[in-house]
Amino acid sequence: MADISIDTIKRLRELTGVGITDAKKALVETKGDFDKALEAMRVKGLAKADKRSERVASAGIVDAYVHSDRIGVLVEVNCETDFVARNQLFKDFVHEVALQIAASAPLFVDSESVPAEVLEKEKSLIEDELKASGKPAAMISKIAEGKLAKYYDEVCLLNQAYIKNPDQTVGDLVKENMAKLGENIVIKKFSRIALGEVN
Repeated sequence: MADISIDTIKRLRELTGVGITDAKKALVETKGDFDKALEAMRVKGLAKADKRSERVASAGIVDAYVHSDRIGVLVEVNCETDFVARNQLFKDFVHEVALQIAASAPLFVDSESVPAEVLEKEKSLIEDELKASGKPAAMISKIAEGKLAKYYDEVCLLNQAYIKNPDQTVGDLVKENMAKLGENIVIKKFSRIALGEVN
């Protein structure tokens, strides 16, 4: 068995939020390969995060962020306990969400929160555009589906690419933090104001 230092175990624990025993076990199973252990713990943590998403999140914090006196953001993010709400990791995560909102200007939290009339209008615009471009009728609904998915990626916070890691969505970031903190996390609502912008 590879000699695994306590510092390596602590480092894995800090990055994944698992207990010392689980961190050590993962390192033993991967014969001391830190990267493989980290990946294994992340996969396991994300699976647990999916189960946590059903639990009630009624604690949390509201974060405010102002960028260059021109863009202001208020965001409410919920978790399950006050203990986690006071945790610096949770506070940092909520602030990252506020930065994302300031930079990417989403309109809705997720695809479920897009009002039906907004969705119908968008679908209608997409179909009109495709008809006008002379696309065959058989292809229109398939192309429209793809364009609608792209629309969600632009206007829904959880679908957006995370500004600090475009390979990851904000939804993935939420799950990652659920795995680290061991609680359900819900981005409840947000408001973004930009100087001179008309809502």
